[in-house]
Amino acid sequence: MNEPLIETPQDYEELIRIIHDRHDQMSKTYQRIAVYLTQNPNEVAIHSVNAIAERCGIHASSFVRFAQSLGYKGFKELQALFQKRLATAAPGFEARVKALASELQGAGDASEIGFLRDLVVRDIASLQQLLDEVNSEDLALAADMLERADTIYLVGQLRSAPVVELLRYVLTMLGKRCLLLDPGGGLATHIGRTIREADVLLAVSFRFYATEVVNVVEDAGQRGIPIIAITDSTLSPLARWAKVLFEVPEHDYTFSRSLAAPMCLAQALVVAVAARVQHTDAHPRIPTVTGT
Repeated sequence: MNEPLIETPQDYEELIRIIHDRHDQMSKTYQRIAVYLTQNPNEVAIHSVNAIAERCGIHASSFVRFAQSLGYKGFKELQALFQKRLATAAPGFEARVKALASELQGAGDASEIGFLRDLVVRDIASLQQLLDEVNSEDLALAADMLERADTIYLVGQLRSAPVVELLRYVLTMLGKRCLLLDPGGGLATHIGRTIREADVLLAVSFRFYATEVVNVVEDAGQRGIPIIAITDSTLSPLARWAKVLFEVPEHDYTFSRSLAAPMCLAQALVVAVAARVQHTDAHPRIPTVTGT
């Protein structure tokens, strides 16, 4: 077991900072716990340690030992910091979680329409959380970076690919010079090395992070390239290099990650860029290839 810290974190922000500082030295189990805690602070605040452990797939005793390694007597002391944060950050969250659980429990429908209903209910909850947690200053800064960039480089592979494809389409239609670093030909990493400081790299990746995306981001970050990252955790390998980080946690889906929240965030970014390009805050328009 890891040695306790000399000083136990006394608030949520300090706790998260300590977790980040110690993450690379943690055991694999503690790293999984750390990722869950940082991805799901609201759930941590309202559920029992047994419920949290079940969701995480790790025994509850490991959560207790994790808390003790940070200097707490037990998990409840650590959880109190999450509860204090929730009271000010998202006071209506617990009620929404109970409503969501009620809707999902009442479904019990294994038909095709039942699958659709289950996904829609979960996505509504995910979108509400996105609205609660995205920082308006981060949105404004990211939109400014995209609007000013000489060239916008986009990278996202596997299940993240649709997000960057949407960004490339709309930003190009807005007159922005965009380059998608796709895996075709094995050149993404090499093209990434041509990014200049006057450009912007927008990267999208979720657990389990695409190796090539991580490599592109790390190289760009080491060279001081401005980076906007959309990912699932502040412990993501993209996070340390991002000038603007949008954390869109991954929730428990039975089949695959939903792209509802990342896509909505991407659309919000391009609408904000459109408002700047078209010099209007009222009704920015996204041009289309076809139509009148």
